[in-house]
Amino acid sequence: MTPIIIPSLNHLSEAAKTFVAKMGTDTIFAFYGKMGVGKTTFIKALCQELGVTDIVTSPTFAIVNEYRDARQQPIYHFDFYRIKRPAEVLDIGLEDYIGSRHLCLMEWPELIAELLPDNTRHIYIEEQTDGTRVLSEKND
Repeated sequence: MTPIIIPSLNHLSEAAKTFVAKMGTDTIFAFYGKMGVGKTTFIKALCQELGVTDIVTSPTFAIVNEYRDARQQPIYHFDFYRIKRPAEVLDIGLEDYIGSRHLCLMEWPELIAELLPDNTRHIYIEEQTDGTRVLSEKND
């Protein structure tokens, strides 16, 4: 995936639209970035672009939130920030979510790295010195 530049919050919708066009048929996306870089904000824009009408919030305490896209298909939004042990996510049924073939959007995936399937797409959000965000894909 060629990098997606987000100059400001005013360009989030455009960036989400571009991202959706580049998703293909993949369903597992791991979002990496420092605290406050905009992972949740981008996922909110992405969900909006996919037709989610619910309020999208970070599932920091719940670990996973479920939304419905425009076709009423589930979207699973994970936040692993509070995970102490990777085995904790197995208790919530991570394997079932991943195996569902529905869209899985994961924040703080580095905390469960050994549980991520090979077909995970690794998306990095980095803030530049001018405040611009860059989304890029790296193969981990």
